[in-house]
Amino acid sequence: MALIVLTDAKLAFGHVDLLANTAFSLESGERVGLIGRNGTGKSSLLKILAGIEKLDDGLLQFQQGLRISYVPQEPIFEAEESIFEAVSQGVALAKALREEYEALSVGDWDDVSQHRMDEVQSQLEALSGWNWEQRVYETLDRLHLEAELKINTLSGGTKKRVALARALVEMPDVLILDEPTNHLDLDSIAWLEELLKEYQGSVLLVTHDRAFLDNVCTQIVELDRGILRSYPGNFSAYEVLKDQELNSESLANARADKLLAQEEVWIRKGVEARRTRSVARIARLEGLRDSRAQRRDAMGQVKLAVSAGDRSGKIVADLQNVSKSYGRPIVQDFTATILRGDKVGLLGPNGAGKTTLLKLILGTIAPDSGTATMGTRIEVAYFDQMREGLDLNASLEDYISPGSEWIEINGNKKHVKSYLSDFLFSPERTNSPVSTLSGGERNRLLLARLFARPANVLVLDEPTNDLDIDTLDLLEQLLQEYKGTVFLVSHDRYFLDNVVTSIIANEGDGFWREYEGGYEDWKIQKARSDKIRTANGSMKSPEKSDAKSTAKSTAKLEPKSESKPVAAKSDVLKLNGKERQELEALPLQIEVLETEQAEIGIAMSSPDLYKNEPELAASMQARLSQITADLDIKLQRWEFLLSRSES
Repeated sequence: MALIVLTDAKLAFGHVDLLANTAFSLESGERVGLIGRNGTGKSSLLKILAGIEKLDDGLLQFQQGLRISYVPQEPIFEAEESIFEAVSQGVALAKALREEYEALSVGDWDDVSQHRMDEVQSQLEALSGWNWEQRVYETLDRLHLEAELKINTLSGGTKKRVALARALVEMPDVLILDEPTNHLDLDSIAWLEELLKEYQGSVLLVTHDRAFLDNVCTQIVELDRGILRSYPGNFSAYEVLKDQELNSESLANARADKLLAQEEVWIRKGVEARRTRSVARIARLEGLRDSRAQRRDAMGQVKLAVSAGDRSGKIVADLQNVSKSYGRPIVQDFTATILRGDKVGLLGPNGAGKTTLLKLILGTIAPDSGTATMGTRIEVAYFDQMREGLDLNASLEDYISPGSEWIEINGNKKHVKSYLSDFLFSPERTNSPVSTLSGGERNRLLLARLFARPANVLVLDEPTNDLDIDTLDLLEQLLQEYKGTVFLVSHDRYFLDNVVTSIIANEGDGFWREYEGGYEDWKIQKARSDKIRTANGSMKSPEKSDAKSTAKSTAKLEPKSESKPVAAKSDVLKLNGKERQELEALPLQIEVLETEQAEIGIAMSSPDLYKNEPELAASMQARLSQITADLDIKLQRWEFLLSRSES
């Protein structure tokens, strides 16, 4: 059943058609991801479907009594209000109606007041408004929010959760979300995914988080050149269908262009040919001309190139037992060596200290203890997620190249207008102030400035916010090919997986650990480490109880929750003594092999090794292969013994 139907929709911004006689419908229970280039009108469309803005022309129909809640990119609250007060705005009507009912019930009675009381009662029941406070508290509990906290004390991610709570207490049939993952950390994003998958109503959202689109959406709708096109399934399914569609469209356009060229030659032939012109053929030519004129060509692509700067030393940073506290431990006893060409992702919840750790690595702050040594010939360029470096009053040209019309990229001079056009800024816009740009355009401008600066170390703090998917793909490719060192803070799981070669992850209480590989590799290694740690803990506790406990003491413990370790002990006893010893020893053996594997991997990342010491390189490669084989055997054995102990 269609809840919202859009027909022959038209919307223009200046001379640009954002919606060109297009159509859309939202069905009950659907979770739709709306995607498209920055500036195509996605946010405007969401506001239209939410009833906030109007179409220039066309028809928008809602199912009778439909309730819609809209959560904008940047929610607005009163700074001094509490979370409870902010969320209660979502039930403002129910609150007002109940107050009116209570006032009427103690006032003078007459036919008019009785009639009004009946009306108010019906409205309250329709809104489930009698217990609105309970609904607010239940929603706050579900979203892990503290009712009394003031809005002005909250992080961006928590404010996003407050806005979502405000929308959910309305009990909407349709939930409309504009960039819901912005400002959220990875745990919060995973939590939001589960919440939306369990949500009983329909969802329409705009996001550039491809993993989020994959995990949440049942349909993808693309806004492309003013037309809305629907694709069943998640984002991965859309990519397959879109590739097929683009290939077909390209072939069809090529055939039409070839036929048009042939017909134009024919119509321009001499007098004798014109005497025999077919009326039908002339009509077909006119149709081909009209079709070509109306064709909406695909938008240009961002052209990214980075000025790599001089080659840095082999070691970019060396940290040994580094610690840093600001009232609480932010970094504790962290050791790592960052080499030229490493692409490092930093993971951790908001407030964990990713920025502090970056500053320690780059030498901008000193550790409280331990040593942090910077490498030689380091040139660092920063991408700032808060856009604090933007001068809103400067023109685009002056911001990119102050005082000059030319910039130099990798030794080649380029006019600033031409350079900005690579980032999809038209020549007529380059003299406009930065303040006129949208969020996505400001991020593109920051990237343009970043890549215009010679640098052999790039620090990217949430670079994916507000970037469209096409630009993300190109940025990924650029960073993959970049010869320098990259530090990346991002909650975009696809982006991390496609760019980084190692992860430094927060493990809690100021402890950080380095993992080889991308985001999915980190998840696998983290799960394995947690499993081994849990197994170690469960193995130790039964052994301790073994020496002290008897059947009698075990019986006494049975009614209590502490009896669970005893059950684990009896399970472990299903293994014989030799197998129990083997199971206890395997985690340490695996850890030793993984450490050696990582050390050899770091040593082999040096290109000089193969050039200067080929025999050593060959022996290291052989040892690495042996370690990999040994690890596989030990992991399989450990999992086998562990499963037997738990069966």
